[in-house]
Amino acid sequence: MRKPRKNSTPVEKVAILRRPLIDHVPVSDLCDEHQLSPTLFYLWQKPFFENGPAAFERKNGTPDGHLQRTIAALRDQLQRKNEVVAELMEEHIKLKKELGEL
Repeated sequence: MRKPRKNSTPVEKVAILRRPLIDHVPVSDLCDEHQLSPTLFYLWQKPFFENGPAAFERKNGTPDGHLQRTIAALRDQLQRKNEVVAELMEEHIKLKKELGEL
């Protein structure tokens, strides 16, 4: 018979992952205490350490902020192009009326 799955929150996972590093608790003892398999512990540990550099990135230097600035610049550029096209169409219609084509 299977054991029911226990879904740990991210905060609980971080607390479990920190104990071997800070309190020097052996991973095997920690896994026994929390009824985890060592494989699951190491599966949690891999993305935890891979995403570590994100904790030290500057808030104003995030890629998301760069993306938002790029979007704003492209919107401004599109607005200017729309204004130029509208102006050219207005002149085109005015010339057609003068030449009697409309």
